[in-house]
Amino acid sequence: MEAAPKPLHARLALGVATLFLSAFFLVLPALSARAAVAIQEVKSDKGVTAWLVEDYTVPIVAVRFAFDGGSTQDPPGKEGLANLMTGLFDEGAGDLDSDAFQTSLDDAGAEMSFNETRDAVYGSMRMLAERKDKAFDLLRLAIQHPRFDKAPIDRIRAQIVAGIVSGARDPDTVAARKWAEAIYGGHPYSRSAQGTKESVASLTAEDLHALHKALFARGGLHIAVVGAIDAATLKRKLDEVFGDLPAEPALQAVPDAELKLGQRIEVNYDRPQTSLQLAWPGVPRDAPEFYAAALMNEILGGGTFTSRLFKEVRDKRGLAYSISSGLMNSEHSSSLVIGTATRSDRAAETLAVIREVVKGMAGQGPTEEELAAAKAYTVGAYAINNLDSSASIASTLVELQIEGLGIDYMQRRAGYIDAVTLDEVKVVARKLLSVDPAVMVVGPPLPDGSKG
Repeated sequence: MEAAPKPLHARLALGVATLFLSAFFLVLPALSARAAVAIQEVKSDKGVTAWLVEDYTVPIVAVRFAFDGGSTQDPPGKEGLANLMTGLFDEGAGDLDSDAFQTSLDDAGAEMSFNETRDAVYGSMRMLAERKDKAFDLLRLAIQHPRFDKAPIDRIRAQIVAGIVSGARDPDTVAARKWAEAIYGGHPYSRSAQGTKESVASLTAEDLHALHKALFARGGLHIAVVGAIDAATLKRKLDEVFGDLPAEPALQAVPDAELKLGQRIEVNYDRPQTSLQLAWPGVPRDAPEFYAAALMNEILGGGTFTSRLFKEVRDKRGLAYSISSGLMNSEHSSSLVIGTATRSDRAAETLAVIREVVKGMAGQGPTEEELAAAKAYTVGAYAINNLDSSASIASTLVELQIEGLGIDYMQRRAGYIDAVTLDEVKVVARKLLSVDPAVMVVGPPLPDGSKG
């Protein structure tokens, strides 16, 4: 699980240009019909590479990028460092302090955001095409010359600490922490990306500059741009924004995680609703059986109303409003996770039904009809889920780069899915789902003797 979203710095004055920017995105036409066949690879003179989808329907440019190395790069005792850093890139850069930088963003008709995951630091910018020079220059300053001034550090730090204190009183946040610690043990994935009150209090501007220097490099950089900009212009902007960064990052090695399954984690609270979470082994994104596993997951509980879990838990028994399963892939771990919430007095029953459905999938696998329907849905839903706006297209292209899937992946994807056989799905179902899962129960203790 990723950390809860960080507190957002309030923007006190939004310029008219930014309001127009938001309006443009509300009416942005779908680019999905063209995005799959119109991706250009643009390489700058300094070797910075980006994937570009040109579209001039509206005068907007969306930029998305990622640097390898996220919260796993926080030094021991400095947990929360990457999280704090990503909250400060629009809080002053170059010769602009926080207020001046925010005003300049508004004047440029641009929106900027940064966030971290376990394995990467992400950034995004949306801008009006006619003011792209100013917007790209602000992005250059933020990436190359962040200030990390004391006043913004103290303010964002206080917001983060307030979130940590609040989360300590929230059952689901407490449960997420206990889950990560139980599943990942001593691996960096077990640490909170937000950090602790003590670790966040210890963070300094020197720590921030050191992490920025270690992570922000041309090596391990992934960029996608969508909108009203041509390849020649983008080529120049890539060098202006990213070209002067170090060639390679200085990342600490992170081992692959060994999931600690076969255990029950209880977070006891006296409340009327119990949350259930179960985890089995997953499949790495580059594994040959990935597509078979993805289709099996879709049939099991992939979020559609026709999944086995949805039918058995909600439709037939009314045990939960929703239930779903998902393949969870990070750079150093893979798992298949089922999650739901139910009335506390029916939690044991719900857990038993989930186990029975999983047992059936592991033993017999899906039917030909289920596999055909899953293939059709998985192929058809891709554009809706990933290509419905310029921002989502840019985000999708960055993830394709991180996963090493190639610029023509969208054209090849349907073929990979169609090629999966029923026997392959049955094999991967038996392999993954025959393992004793980890189970987390958040709510009143289950009755003695119930299977967990």
